[in-house]
Amino acid sequence: MRTALGLLLTLAVLIGCSKGASETHPQPAPVGQPGPAVVQTATGAVRGVVAPGYRVFDGIPYAAAPVGPLRWQPPQPAAPWPGVRDATKPGLRCIQDTSVDPDYGRPTGEDCLNLNVWTPDGASRSSQKPVMVWIHGGGFLNGSADIYDARWMATQGDIVVVTVNYRLGALGFLAHPALSPDGNIGNYGLADQQAALRWVRDNIAEFGGDPTKVTIAGESAGAMSVCDHLVAPDSAGLFRAAILQSGPCQAQADRATATRVSAEYATSAGCTEPEPDAIAACLRSLPTPKLQRGPLYVRFGPDELTGPVTGTDRLPVDPMADVALSRVPKIPVLIGSNGDEFAMFTAIQYLKGHGLPPYPKLLSHAFGSDATAVAEHYPLDRYSGNEGLAYSAAVTDSLFACPADRIASGLAHTDQVYAYEFNDRTAPAPDPLRAVPFPVGASHSLELRYLFDVGGAPPLNPAQRELSDQMVAYWSQFVKNGTPAVSGLPDWPQMGADGKRMSLETGQLTITEDFSVRHQCQFWATLKGAR
Repeated sequence: MRTALGLLLTLAVLIGCSKGASETHPQPAPVGQPGPAVVQTATGAVRGVVAPGYRVFDGIPYAAAPVGPLRWQPPQPAAPWPGVRDATKPGLRCIQDTSVDPDYGRPTGEDCLNLNVWTPDGASRSSQKPVMVWIHGGGFLNGSADIYDARWMATQGDIVVVTVNYRLGALGFLAHPALSPDGNIGNYGLADQQAALRWVRDNIAEFGGDPTKVTIAGESAGAMSVCDHLVAPDSAGLFRAAILQSGPCQAQADRATATRVSAEYATSAGCTEPEPDAIAACLRSLPTPKLQRGPLYVRFGPDELTGPVTGTDRLPVDPMADVALSRVPKIPVLIGSNGDEFAMFTAIQYLKGHGLPPYPKLLSHAFGSDATAVAEHYPLDRYSGNEGLAYSAAVTDSLFACPADRIASGLAHTDQVYAYEFNDRTAPAPDPLRAVPFPVGASHSLELRYLFDVGGAPPLNPAQRELSDQMVAYWSQFVKNGTPAVSGLPDWPQMGADGKRMSLETGQLTITEDFSVRHQCQFWATLKGAR
């Protein structure tokens, strides 16, 4: 099922985009047009697209190409360029396993450290807007920044949005000691994100963004990255608020595990030299097709993940441990999960296997020796005998809902936290996923279609379009002020001991207090504590 995870977390399977979002951009302004189409950055001028209500600048390098001797090195400054650089088309996507990526056919490469900037009308050097930096998901294995068309955030929300590419898989997170004699192993993709945040600090004012009002945001692996930035020393001071959407931040690799797996990865790639320098040279000489498959560090339900490595200079601590100890920076946080997170994973497993294994086998694969206890708390008869629904509910609660509750509760002790659950159980999903014998509901990443113009699935109906407008308003207001207080919309309470959350659903937004009970978080805390 590892390939199903890659498919799902990349988001492309959810939005069905064989075309990049950039292909829906309006045609660029004529090459000779002066004015807002051209912006001067620290490394050179860029020409973007001027469209009704917004501008967009695609594929801007924020760091040098990490190739040759710079492969598996921290990102270095981008070289200046002469003249005006074309920023009307996306840059390269980072190397990834395109065999499990339905967005195949679009170019990938190592020269991928680029970002996109969306600005609303009125944003200028003298009239700066708050900034949201978006970190894409994809399980640290897949994905790209240009999937996320941020025109709604720019035009309706009146904020600047930056979407970022970063190294993925082996090139982003291989933690072989031979690659880092100083001991700062792995985390190259995390370092890329930090370089992008520094680029925003140093350049965003020229686009009309306020470098003192930056919010970092992400979904899935992007939200896991946000968790890491909350505790990473080199991220301090680069943002003032954070948004975490469906981030299983507990799935972090420890140094010992990552080192062992990375050594095995190098051996399997044919780099078996006895000396560290020779191993490093061998790895750096490998062709990119040999590096599309990532090292898998962390058990994640029935799957495995790669990603950032804790116990390192760049990420000294597990962010979940710091959350529990209330030691993260005192900044506003907006955090949430979706009501049926794992249903999409289950649907893909059903389609790939032409059915599901028996329920006991599903639980055993996901929970090992705890399968019997899980079956007692998630009995099939509660779900009308539907194995897909029961299995999805158990893994949703274990891997997404209850970790999110733990993070939100821990952060609420330090500063203002605004929690939500996305509960539109009729959210549009791609056609094949509606053919399984259980609803995918409000599954993983489906809320993104309400924030970004990603397309690919059936269009939002009028009620969903209204919910989309509400979510864009809440998110952008949080970016502006650190609180999702929107005139004309229901008050979004700050989370406290009462556990109040906003339930994002069509018809009427509601406030709930039973999240922890509905998702059986006490059971999961007891079960995991007994391991």
